[in-house]
Amino acid sequence: MSTAIAHDEHGEQIFSRFDTRVVSRLWSFVRPYRRVLVAAVLSVVAYTAVQVAIPVTVRHAIDSMLGHAGSPLSTVMAAFAMLVALNGGLNFLQEWVAARLAQRVIFDLRRAMFAHLQDVSLSTLDQTQVGRLMSRLAGDVNALQEFLETSVSAVGDLFLLVGIVAVLLWMDLRLGALTLAALPALLLVRLVWLPWARDKFRRAREASSSVNASLAENINGIRTVQENRRQAVNFARYDVKARENREAQIGSSRAAQVMVPLVDTLTGIAMAVVVVAGGQGVLDGTLGVGVMVAFIFYVQKFFDPIRTLSMQYTVMQRAMAAGQRIFEVLDVPLHIVDRPGAIDLPADFEPGIEFRGVQFGYRPGQPVLHDLNLTIAPHQTVALVGPTGSGKTTVTALLHRFYEVNAGEVRVGGHDVRDLTLDSLGRQIGMVLQEPFLFSGTILDNIRYGLPGATREDAIAAAQSVRAHAFIERLPLGYDTPLGQRGRNLSIGQRQLLSFARALLADPKILVLDEATANIDSFTELEIQQALALLRRGRTTIVIAHRLATVRDADVIVVLEHGRIREQGNHAALLASGGLYAKLHANSRGSFDD
Repeated sequence: MSTAIAHDEHGEQIFSRFDTRVVSRLWSFVRPYRRVLVAAVLSVVAYTAVQVAIPVTVRHAIDSMLGHAGSPLSTVMAAFAMLVALNGGLNFLQEWVAARLAQRVIFDLRRAMFAHLQDVSLSTLDQTQVGRLMSRLAGDVNALQEFLETSVSAVGDLFLLVGIVAVLLWMDLRLGALTLAALPALLLVRLVWLPWARDKFRRAREASSSVNASLAENINGIRTVQENRRQAVNFARYDVKARENREAQIGSSRAAQVMVPLVDTLTGIAMAVVVVAGGQGVLDGTLGVGVMVAFIFYVQKFFDPIRTLSMQYTVMQRAMAAGQRIFEVLDVPLHIVDRPGAIDLPADFEPGIEFRGVQFGYRPGQPVLHDLNLTIAPHQTVALVGPTGSGKTTVTALLHRFYEVNAGEVRVGGHDVRDLTLDSLGRQIGMVLQEPFLFSGTILDNIRYGLPGATREDAIAAAQSVRAHAFIERLPLGYDTPLGQRGRNLSIGQRQLLSFARALLADPKILVLDEATANIDSFTELEIQQALALLRRGRTTIVIAHRLATVRDADVIVVLEHGRIREQGNHAALLASGGLYAKLHANSRGSFDD
């Protein structure tokens, strides 16, 4: 399933046929609101019945005025006034109930997608384009919402058509048959229109996706664009796509609107039939004036639902394709889940870590770690160093169980991580990454992200401990300062300090620092060494770093290369051994990548 999401959906098939599987899955979200659905259908049926009844009362009113009706005019007019009032009230009711039903179903669908995606394994998300997931969460859900909101009214349109046909044939069989003679022509036009319209709508959807993707890419990479002065080139490329989109949207509008004049033409023809044939019947005395006037009203109403149902067919097809893509997301398997009988990591566990014969690769046949054996004693600081691609970050990802090992086992506190609940494991392992991710909200919200129930005083104390309090206090609103997208209104160093404060406040027993000081200048790094010492105190710490200054004080330094441990020991022992670490130090280089 993940591959289906990840692959390019070239030429999105928005004109899928009616898919019973999609409808069945969608029904599982509608089922809890069966009563609301029944209320919506009943209100539509009542509204349709009123619409069908109004021209009949007009007929009786005219016949009453001409002295040909059994009911007095006052009674007929009272009934007419009541029907008009009901028409307005029921119209509002059916629209409101249908919208309420659609919003409830879409609310549950969005929650289900969001909840599912939060638990999808990183191995699946690594192969997935975020833009396509966003398209499914937004555009496809909106397509289903439109379908749900209009489906109930489409049922009403079908009832209206059947009701009008029945009343026309009941009032006068001959004139009714003549009026409905225009239907075969409408069906023929529809058969010709559909294939042509499909192509136009498909082109419009593809062009819209292309221009939106280009716009999103340009905005996300605006720093690089301005840095390389690519504005003119990017604008020229976007201009081509925008023009293609304009032409495609014009073609789509033309296809959508071409049915309107055609239906109006058929309406005029049917109206002419009623006037000519009905007028002749009135003159001959075989048809009442009231019947003829009622026929004119019905003809005007008859083609409106046909026009609406033609558009609803397009909405239905788009919704079927959207539903397929949405349920593909919901069907993505959750590879990383709690095992049956998984236990919580005890609060008083000794934070020792052990890798036993671990083998792992992100893709089949491409191993990253080879038979890794590593023991980290409780409260020890271990540094992982080595060239890019040696498996340093992978080690910490397996520790947190972001991925499952292919062979061997990872143990925390004496327990295989697969036997522990993910929640308890997450509470005891804190991570500070090279590029800290800050969320929308205030600085205080971000510090308390790992521990939402923490007090303001606790958050301020954590910030003070990691030397972040001073710069926060200088901000206009202090701890209540709202952050821009990903905290872009702060420097990289300031964002990193906030991530330190977040980790300290969460108080995990195991701490992972993945290049945590790589983006901090040397002056700031010296300033926070004391804070890092505080952060590591009483915790088992894994430090990933390239710069020697960051790792020389570690209890154990593990040198990785090509997914294997080349050597390990403290700074002095590794220098004495004359291995890779010693060579780096002797060359006075600042990074293992060098």
